[in-house]
Amino acid sequence: MLKDRVAIVTGSSSGIGRVIARELARRGARLVLLSNESIRILEALEEIRHLSPDSEAYEADVSSRPCVTEAVNLTLERFGRVDILVNNAGITRDNLVMRMKEEEWQRVMEVNLHSVFRLTQMVLRPMMKARYGRIIHITSVVGHTGNAGQGNYVAAKAGLEGFAKSVALEVASRNITVNCVAPGFIRTAMTDKLNSKAREAILARIPLGVAGEPEDVAHAVAFLASAEARYITGETIHVNGGMYMG
Repeated sequence: MLKDRVAIVTGSSSGIGRVIARELARRGARLVLLSNESIRILEALEEIRHLSPDSEAYEADVSSRPCVTEAVNLTLERFGRVDILVNNAGITRDNLVMRMKEEEWQRVMEVNLHSVFRLTQMVLRPMMKARYGRIIHITSVVGHTGNAGQGNYVAAKAGLEGFAKSVALEVASRNITVNCVAPGFIRTAMTDKLNSKAREAILARIPLGVAGEPEDVAHAVAFLASAEARYITGETIHVNGGMYMG
């Protein structure tokens, strides 16, 4: 259980992030939701408070240092600590590398990689003072397999795993673990828009033969955030139905 643990989840107003937040709340954590979706984040907070009444939501663009600094400071003022950080926020700007605009590369890096550095750096001081912390990055199967048309996204997700290992080495002596969860083909509103031919082609690459559910990812995150995972750090849990076996 995660009773009374304080957890920040980025990109938690919708999709996988919202399900992760809900699962952590169900296990007793107090949630701080971060998202730039002003209406959806309030809807998500209303849902979360049915499970964890003592939860908050802050509208924030994770690619903006002032925004995330304010959000972390508000969290520390409200709760006095941060026990769990889940870096889930991410975007895509797909294009072939030879056609990719500099802005498409930079924007994906800002949201998917640079924001993780900033947030991780900000929560490390209170975690080290408390001698406890769980940091979890949501990466992707394509960080291991590559994916045509997603050079920026793949580079960012692969970078997260290297970053996690380095930070894990730096903070292990303070009882802080840093791990990744790498989803494969997960059923979301975005994947539901795929046509049947594209969907069948992806499913054909998955030994279990079905798409994953957001809850599958959330369960892996909740495990890494729990006491049961105290001896796991610098690792990546793959949630992909066998699509990639590292």
